[in-house]
Amino acid sequence: MTSQKRIEPTDWMASEAAVSVFAALSDKGAGVRFIGGCVRDAIVGRPVSDIDLATDAEPERVVEILGGAGIRTEPTGIEHGTITAIVGDHPYQITTLRRDIETDGRRAVVSFTTDWAEDAARRDFTINALSADADGTVYDYVDGLADLEAGRVRFIGSATERVSEDYLRILRFFRFHAGYASGAPDEEALAACRAAAAQIDGLSGERIWLELSRILLIDPPGTVFGMMEKAGVLGRLIPIGRKIDRLTALAALEGMIGFEADSIRRLAALIEPTRREASQVAARLRLGRIDTDRLDSLTANRGQCNPGMSEAALRRSLYRVRTRHFRDLLLLDWSDAIVRDRAGAMRTADGWKKILDYAQSWEQPELPVTGGDVIALDVPEGPAVGELLEAIEEWWMERAFQPDREACLDRLRLLARRR
Repeated sequence: MTSQKRIEPTDWMASEAAVSVFAALSDKGAGVRFIGGCVRDAIVGRPVSDIDLATDAEPERVVEILGGAGIRTEPTGIEHGTITAIVGDHPYQITTLRRDIETDGRRAVVSFTTDWAEDAARRDFTINALSADADGTVYDYVDGLADLEAGRVRFIGSATERVSEDYLRILRFFRFHAGYASGAPDEEALAACRAAAAQIDGLSGERIWLELSRILLIDPPGTVFGMMEKAGVLGRLIPIGRKIDRLTALAALEGMIGFEADSIRRLAALIEPTRREASQVAARLRLGRIDTDRLDSLTANRGQCNPGMSEAALRRSLYRVRTRHFRDLLLLDWSDAIVRDRAGAMRTADGWKKILDYAQSWEQPELPVTGGDVIALDVPEGPAVGELLEAIEEWWMERAFQPDREACLDRLRLLARRR
């Protein structure tokens, strides 16, 4: 290994927070470097977000050193050698150099080492094993610099062995290939992923979603999802009907309109639009309640939007599903139209855009009466209250949400007397 490159220290490297962490550890004789993604992205000129560090000091020693320097730490994964140092608003994940003792495809038993090359050799891809000193000197033990320059994503050592150590690396391969490769996928890596695809079934939904949600945000998504489908990977993640062409259409619309990519919206485009399938996927991926509810809504309300819908229907739909969900639904229905008839969808593009503009300027009205108003008319608590509220709400919507509180109360009194 030779130092083949130097990156010029920038704000994230030379910040007061980073310098204080490096100084605290190095002053006590601990070796410390930036590691992984921050080094990789700095080399290729991409924005750096998460800043990870590696050290040859064991975790308890790291906590002791930083504590002595007045730096707060949290034991985020101390049993695996990882702590988080927090300096002001800046968190730094610091991991002790490791070697694998035992792996089972889902988790690893590790021990600590002081050998930087040994730690690099246990990582997944060559481009993720780069490290750098505080002055920007880059250390490359596995030819990651050459692969990064060539636009090649390659496992370190045997691809089959790396995949068998953690089957989540199958998904990571496709994510990193889509994000960093400039040509065809590495044949050995692709073959290893294809051969182990069935092992994805044993991974937890949370870990799968962590990777899949990132892959969904890749632009354009069609190529990588097509590759995953062909390798037998996508069917293991989503064992129901899949529509890659609809996902591709949605991503193109997002770019054309200027919408930020969204993983749940794109997941809704990828799967079949039925609530049963959506529930299956949400359960498999162990989505949180908010994401599950949103996916369910984007499934249950599909097909409401079309470029010829009346203003009354548009208002009703906006009121029922709220602006954000309506915009998502519009993009999904528009994507469906493109898949069914691209030429027809292009001819009606102005109509779709007009609906979107209306939705963007929509202000959500609030029904001027409540259940308390119903009960005040001597209607007993129970189903009757909800029925009357639904009736008055329907009447109010039919009149374009124009009746004020007094008009709604008058209508409510009339409906209550008729019961």
